[in-house]
Parts: sequence; C-alpha cells; structure tokens
Amino acid sequence: MDTEVEFGDGTEDKGSMWALEQQLDQPMDEEAERVRNMYREKVSALLLLRLAFQSLGVVFGDLGTSPLYVFHNTFPRGIGDPEDVIGALSLIIYSLTLIPLLKYVFIVCRANDNGQGGTFALYSLLCRHAKIKTIPNQHRTDEELTTYSRNSFHEHSYAAKTKAWLEKYTFRKNALLLLVLVGTCMAIGDGILTPAISVLSAAGGIKVAHPKMSSDTVVLVAVVILVGLFSMQHYGTDKVGWLFAPIVLLWFLLIGSIGIFNIWKYDSSVLRAFSPIHIYRYFRRGGRDGWTSLGGIMLSITGTEALFADLAYFPLSAVQLASTVVVFPCLLLAYSGQAAYLMKNKDHVVDAFYLSIPESIYWPVFVVATFAAIVASQATISATFSIIEQALALGCFPRVKVVHTSEKFLGQIYIPDMNWILMILCIAVTVGFKHQIQIGNAYGTAVMIVMLVTTLLMPLIMLLVWHRHWMVVLIFSSLSLVVECTYFSAVLFKVGQGGWVPLVIAAAFLLIMYTWHYATMKRYEFEMHSRVSMAWLLGLGPGLGLVRVPGVGLVYTELASGVPHIFSHFITNLPAIHSVVVFVCVKYLPVYTVPEEERFLVRRIGPKNFHMFRCVARYGYKDLHKKDEDFEKKLFDNLFLFVQLESMMEGCSDSEYSWYGHQNERPRDFLLKDNANTVSSKLDRTISSAESIVQGKSPTETNHTVMSGGKASNSNHTEVDEFEFLSNCRAAGVVHILGNTVVSARRDSNIFKKIAVDYIYAFLRKICRDNSGMFNVPHESLLNVGQIFYV
Repeated sequence: MDTEVEFGDGTEDKGSMWALEQQLDQPMDEEAERVRNMYREKVSALLLLRLAFQSLGVVFGDLGTSPLYVFHNTFPRGIGDPEDVIGALSLIIYSLTLIPLLKYVFIVCRANDNGQGGTFALYSLLCRHAKIKTIPNQHRTDEELTTYSRNSFHEHSYAAKTKAWLEKYTFRKNALLLLVLVGTCMAIGDGILTPAISVLSAAGGIKVAHPKMSSDTVVLVAVVILVGLFSMQHYGTDKVGWLFAPIVLLWFLLIGSIGIFNIWKYDSSVLRAFSPIHIYRYFRRGGRDGWTSLGGIMLSITGTEALFADLAYFPLSAVQLASTVVVFPCLLLAYSGQAAYLMKNKDHVVDAFYLSIPESIYWPVFVVATFAAIVASQATISATFSIIEQALALGCFPRVKVVHTSEKFLGQIYIPDMNWILMILCIAVTVGFKHQIQIGNAYGTAVMIVMLVTTLLMPLIMLLVWHRHWMVVLIFSSLSLVVECTYFSAVLFKVGQGGWVPLVIAAAFLLIMYTWHYATMKRYEFEMHSRVSMAWLLGLGPGLGLVRVPGVGLVYTELASGVPHIFSHFITNLPAIHSVVVFVCVKYLPVYTVPEEERFLVRRIGPKNFHMFRCVARYGYKDLHKKDEDFEKKLFDNLFLFVQLESMMEGCSDSEYSWYGHQNERPRDFLLKDNANTVSSKLDRTISSAESIVQGKSPTETNHTVMSGGKASNSNHTEVDEFEFLSNCRAAGVVHILGNTVVSARRDSNIFKKIAVDYIYAFLRKICRDNSGMFNVPHESLLNVGQIFYV
C-alpha cells in the first residue's frame, strides 16, 4: 500500500476534549463539503444559460473590444500585399484558439481558488500545498478551515519532490514571491492601459465620421469619458452591473453580424486563413517586419489574463459555454469581416473597424462600441482593485482603505487612493501618446509578461494541486512557452515605441511592494525573536507585579503564540495594567475567505486568576473590508462564548480537567461555533446561556437559565463570576494597545538598504493608513507603544 503524506499534526493523545470539540464542529462538515464543491455542482440548463449570459459583462469585455485596434497596430506602416492580410488573419485565428480558448478557458481557469483568479490566487493555492509563505504565521488549526482545501499526495510522487524542492531554500521562496509580484505589477499596468486604449479607440469613431476633426478633440473626448469612469467608481457596479451583460452581448452580436456582412460583400476568400499554411507564407514573405507585427497581432488576445482574474463567482462551465457559443465565434467573424474589407480597401487600415461598418448603422454601433469600451475598462479596474486587495492581505502592499460597495456581492470593492492614481496615470498615457499605436505597444508588453508569469506558475499548480504526470506538465509548459515567448520576442522590438511604459510603471510598483513586504517580514521576525517567555510572565504572579486597574486592554500583535515584546515594554514603563488583557492577532491566510463562524480562535493564557486571553482573528484575502465592521463587538462575543464553553468542558470529566489544567504546556484553541445541536443537553444549555450573554442579558439572568436545566455545579458559579467580572471590566472601558514599531536600517547597512528602509518604507509608512484606522479604533481609546528595530 502506498504511503500518503498528510499535513498537520496527528490526532493521537487528543483525549475526550478533542472528541468533544469534534462534536461541536460536526455540523460544519456538510457545509465544508458544499463550499469545496460549489464550483463542481451540476446546475440546470436554464441556470447555466443565465450565468453564461451574465459572465459576458464581467469576464469577456476586455477581450471583446480588441477588434477596435488590432489591424491598425498590426500594420502601422500600411498594407503592402493583400496576402499579408490573410496571413495576419490566420495568426489571429490560431492565437485566439490556442491561448484564450484552449489554454485559459479550458485549462488555466480550472486553477481558480474557489472562483478567484489571478496570479495571487495561484500563489495562495501553492501556499496551501507547500510551506512557501515568506511570513510563517500559519498554524495547524488554520488547515481545518472549510475553505482551506488541499490534497494529500504520495511521499515518492513528483508532487512531494516538487514540494521539498520549493521548501528547501529561502531563496526559492523569495524568487517565487518576486515572480508573483512582477505579474501583479504588470496586471496593475494593464489596469492603466486597458481604459486608455479601449476608450481612445472607441472615441476615434467620431473622427472617422468627421474627418476634419483634430486628434486633440478625440483625445479630449476620451479624457472626459475616463474622468467620468473613474469618478463613478465609488458608487460601485451593483446598481448598473445588470446592464453590462446586455451591452456586451449586443456588442458581440453586432460585430459578428457585421463580419458576416463584410465577408459576403467584399471577399469570402479570406476564410482560407483557417489553413495554417498562410502563417508560414506570411513570415517567409514579411521577414523581420512580419515578425515584429506579432506585437500588434497579440493584441487580439489581450483581455485573456483579465478573463482569468475576473472569473469571480461564475461556474467554470458557464464561462466555457459563453466563450465557445458567443465570444469565440463572434470574434472570428469580426476579424474575418475586417480582413475581407481590407482585401478591397487596404488603405483604410488605420480605422478599419469603423470604416467597415455599413453606413446605415454607423452611429448605433459607435454608441455600443463606446459603452462596450467602458464596460471593458470597468472590468479591468475592478480586477486591479481585487489584485491590490489580495496583495494587501498578504503583506505585499501598503495599507490603504478598502471600501465594499455592495451588500450582495463580496468581490465588489473600491480603493479610493489607488483609483485616483490609476486615473492620473491613465490620463497621462492617453494625453502623452495620443495614438493607438504607442499605447498598443505598451499594452502588449504588459499583457505578455502577465501571461508568462501565469505560464511559469502553472507547472507548479499542475504538480502540487492537480497531481498531473510530469510528461503532461512538460507538454503543456513547452507548448505555452513556445507560443508566448514568440510573441514576447516581438514585443521586445516595441520597447522603444511605447513598450517602456508598463516596464516603468511595474518597476515603480514592484519597488514599493517588495520594500513593504521586506520591512513587514523583518518586523515579524523581530516580534518572533523578541517575544517574552511564558515562564517570565507566570513568574510575575496574578498581579503581573503591577496594579490591575478596571478595564480591558486589547494588545494587538502579529504573533499567534507567545507574549509580544511590546507588552513587556509596556509593563516595565508603566505602573499599572488592565484587569483583563487580551492579546489580539489579526492574520491573513492563503484562502479567499474565512467563514464568520470560523473566524475567531480564543484561548486562555496562564491560570484563570491572571485574566489573560489570546484571540486570533483569521481572514482571507477577500475579507479585507470586514475588519472595520463591529470588530470589537465580535471579539467580545467570542470571548464570552469561549468562557462559557470552557466552563462546560471543565465539568465533563476528571481526565478532561487534568489535561485542561496543563494549558501552559500545549495550546488549546477552540473554534467557537454556535450551531452545535448534536451534543448533550448540558451543552445546549451552555450555548443558549452564552448566547444570552452575547445578546446583552445580565450574568444573573444567565445563571438562572443554566440553573433551571438541572443541578447547579461549582463551575456554574465560577462561570457566572467570571462573566460578571468580564462584563464589568468591559463596561469600565476598553483600551486598544498598538505597537508602533519603527524599522530602520543599521549604520553599517549598504546604501540600497538604507534608501529602501529609511526613505522609501518610511515615506510609505507615513502616508499610508495606520493600524488604528484599519481596525476602526477611536482615538480616545488608543494607546501606541513605540519601539525601534534595526535591520
């Protein structure tokens, strides 16, 4: 029998307390299975059609607006031989078939993290299957989350060998993170360039109808549309999102119908482009110019990476249906129709799309094209916000405000600071270049690098997550790299013609993100190495050597275990401490979300008369906005419930109490869930009384509820006393104690580290949102404890 590698600690020696905890958690098993399988459930045909229709407005907008500018960027110097049009069309057909359709829709999109796509979603999948996270703040209890899905594999499999290879050296972990950050920065550049080229290309239709109009007027119209688009972001897309799918569907039907009309009217012989022999003839005839024209042809597949990032909550089957039935056929017809028109009008390549429209429907198509460009831009902006949110949650982006714009949909967010930065950069690109050619060169560079990053991550996904044979992985990787490196080599020729823009933007964001992550990682290492031993704390006695004043002190720390250094610094400089101390750790896990009922872990530190607790609040990368909402209330609700459950567990058996008494030797984290209905009647009474406490009943009322269920035990009295004590302390006041750790470079550090830490990081830390703002802490309840750490 093959041996399987299982992650996490075993279940031996857990005792009856562990069994009781499993009984408490049992009702979540069905929900966990439902969450894991939500994207594999069979849906009715009618529902599938509806979801496929809705996915058009979210997933395919960017890909669908490419016909506005592809042929212009492919032939910037005009068309010499009409046969070149056939060759270019053949390249477009097979590019659309190989990359968006086969690679992404049917392979890469399967690597989503419960519906979330993008480079950070791939990274989160890898972090769950291998210990590659650079900030090691995960605990075995985190692996028990319903959304923390991962697979075990044989110890001698290629997956196990790949895992060991990744985990062996820190350098490999950092290199993988750097690769992900490069892809993320390029995706942010995509969020700047997509609105610029889409809106400018759509607005160019005005000049086609009015040739005497200057280019500056077209740019001005595009800028007005862009300002309006970014200014409306704070309203979210919840109220107008229902319009996106009809607009994009109408757009695809229009370009497909126009394509059929142009093929019939001008030249049906363009359909011979479906033979790949014309690709060979195109390169043989064009030489170096034919090779560099790939930089324009690859714009036909822009929007592919956004397709993956915007996968959102649509089942993969709905996306595949929309792609194969609507998107792919309509795009092929649109490009074929333009090629047919250019075969007879090769001098019209600059505005091939608008000039090929029948005059009777020109203005309706122009209006739909403008709205389609806005929808495509909106989808890319939303994807950029989502990517930044993921980076922020994993400690790779400065703290910025994240606003949730919809009560119905989790993924609709708005980041004010980044919105205005994107708008300024987008307008600067539009005004600075003024023409599609240079913006298209920049756009192609950004998209191609993001695709390469995804291609380099996919072999790890296929080995670690999907457990595919190495030969399958090799074939997929080789074919993808051959095609994409071919395009990338052509894009490199365009660097001096606008392709440098995304490189500069990405380099700036990469410097910011890596510097922030480096300082965050060093600060966490400092907290780990300088934490205070539990023996020292217990040696101080219940009074901690100080005066215990009424109130609750919430000490925020990045540590999920141990006593943070700021606490020892605090009590050695002040003569008093609060009667109740709670160490609060907020940490992010490589999952897209943590269910509310599984968010908080609570445990006691030291004996009961110390009145010290630890609370770990766990979030996924899509939960960033939730911290601001009733965080303190939820924390105390879970603290009261923990005390109630703890009291009940003490009275279960002597063996449990004996094991429970060694709380200083091994951790006891209890996952607090209020839906346990399969345990004893005593547990039912305990939970109901705990809920009464949460709902605001007095300890006396709670005591009456518990006593009425049967004979009162001593634990009930202790429980009520502690409830009353905690309630009184909370009523006396809650103080939030935050560590204000300043990271600074040592005097003997090299010049690069000094610039990065003392100037860049210090500047970012000064202008970004502080911790009190992230937790919505009122200033009158805030106490900052400062310390300096040298790296």
